[in-house]
Amino acid sequence: MTDSSLLTSELELQQQEELYQQLLLQTMGKMPTENPDSKVIRPQPGMCVKTLSEPGRQKVFVNICQSNSVPLPPEISREDLVELLQSEDPSGYRVPMSLGEPHTELDNNSQGCTAYDVVVNQEFFQKCQEDPLFQQFVILVSMEGLENKYNLELSRDWKVLKNRKFLGSVSEQNIRTKSRPVIQELQPPEDSTAPATRPEFTLLVEPPAGDAEYLIAEIQLPGVPSSRSLVLDVGEDRLVLTARPSLFHLDVFHAFLVDQENSVAQFNNKTQVLTVTMPVVSS
Repeated sequence: MTDSSLLTSELELQQQEELYQQLLLQTMGKMPTENPDSKVIRPQPGMCVKTLSEPGRQKVFVNICQSNSVPLPPEISREDLVELLQSEDPSGYRVPMSLGEPHTELDNNSQGCTAYDVVVNQEFFQKCQEDPLFQQFVILVSMEGLENKYNLELSRDWKVLKNRKFLGSVSEQNIRTKSRPVIQELQPPEDSTAPATRPEFTLLVEPPAGDAEYLIAEIQLPGVPSSRSLVLDVGEDRLVLTARPSLFHLDVFHAFLVDQENSVAQFNNKTQVLTVTMPVVSS
């Protein structure tokens, strides 16, 4: 005769072993857990933006990635985007995005730095690649999103890395699909009537005589508290600046062909003057 208590004990041990194996597989990431309110995505690299954290001036890299799993934002034209940036409340138009956790990486000099991954819709990302103003906009809202989520202050003197689309290794992100969504779609605001003023500015050439090496724009922005309210677009022969909300808007063409990648901008909080230094390629 078989002892039934032994059979029961062996059955319980087998069930416990199966449960342990399931938990082990979940821990190792080999068995997806069922969560109807979220899903795991693996984004594609897009572009890598280098900036600094304030006030410590530590290097920060923002990896702006792309995925079709992130909702497409409402359609907006270039003209409407300029008008939106001049409005009193540009936050009324939201770009759906997923903000990843910070991760430690090494830069080209083998120095430690912090990187963040931001995921936007793939179609919208391609639009940002085709238009410099949209590219500046998506970088700006990505930084604002990171600042709000992680209580950061990031410098607006950023640089898009030319030969690098991502710093580190692409990791999966978990985005909500139901309940209180992290990714939201909000309609753009109604027509804004707030006017923007053309600021006083000067264009200087260095050196003053001979072949021009640099074109320097000095723009007076009284009432602008910090560079966080500025959106700057440096084109090959054009400079577009918007100071939010509805303070200033400058759109000027010049007679020089400048190096967009190596142009830099600095805003002096005391004098409230924005200085844009642009290397001249040809005139």
